Amino acid sequence: MIYALVDIGSNTMRMNIYKCKNNNIDLLFTSKQSAGLAGYVENGIMSKKGIKKAIEALKSFMEIVNHFEIDKMYVFATAALRNVYNSESAVSEIENATGLDIDVISGEQEARLDFIGATKLFDLKEGILVDIGGGSTEIVTFKNQNIISAISFPLGSLNSYKMYVSEILPNKKEIKDIKNHLERELSGLTQIDKENYKVLCGVGGSIRATRKLHNWIYEAPSDNNTISSKNLKSMVKFLSKGSKESIDAILQVSPDRVHTILPGIIILNEIVKKFGSDEIIVSDYGVREGYLFEKVLKE
Repeated sequence: MIYALVDIGSNTMRMNIYKCKNNNIDLLFTSKQSAGLAGYVENGIMSKKGIKKAIEALKSFMEIVNHFEIDKMYVFATAALRNVYNSESAVSEIENATGLDIDVISGEQEARLDFIGATKLFDLKEGILVDIGGGSTEIVTFKNQNIISAISFPLGSLNSYKMYVSEILPNKKEIKDIKNHLERELSGLTQIDKENYKVLCGVGGSIRATRKLHNWIYEAPSDNNTISSKNLKSMVKFLSKGSKESIDAILQVSPDRVHTILPGIIILNEIVKKFGSDEIIVSDYGVREGYLFEKVLKE
């Protein structure tokens, strides 16, 4: 069976096409649209321009699907559409324009699907998992491969940029503002045990971009999947200078994330400090693969 899976995120919209056989999956094709939907939210309302942007991206994905023998196409949305006041009407308008059904998943569901996807790739017994998206961050703690807590809060790389950053990279005051906002969110997480998690599993586009930038800065192999907390802290310091060298580094590696990568790294670094993590392991599987296993293959 061949399935197309579209993830409507706050920063990017991505379609993956998988071939599935005996609960094994092979990624055949991937396409990404840097829609930046969180940037079209004003006073908690997704604007008409944002809705149009989502419709255009979905239609472009549908054109690609026509070139494949797809058994079924699934579309789900995360913080981009669940955290806006006009979620229901925006989703309805997008569905009417495209003919697609959109599954808006909750923050807790997203965190759970992140875990399911990541643990298909890595044999993780216990620890903490983090997904920093454009409009939200999900945190999962687990022991003996069982979820202990799964939470989500509405602060991500793109909406933190929109709320606090005036130029390309945040200045010292703006970095402090992002940190303070994050601290308010983290202080309310009574569901998570206040213990150290030496290994943090990172999933999602922001953390994968962080890995890519890390490997470029530290001249690590491109397939390296680990980031030490020491190197992460140094990356924050280097990028926070706002120098031409730091901007050039981002442009070399992730030009489409030039404005969001530092806010994302700041959020990751603060979470690493909060939970005493020494190392980040980055997984290429996350919410999309979790959705495929849980919702489509019903494993």
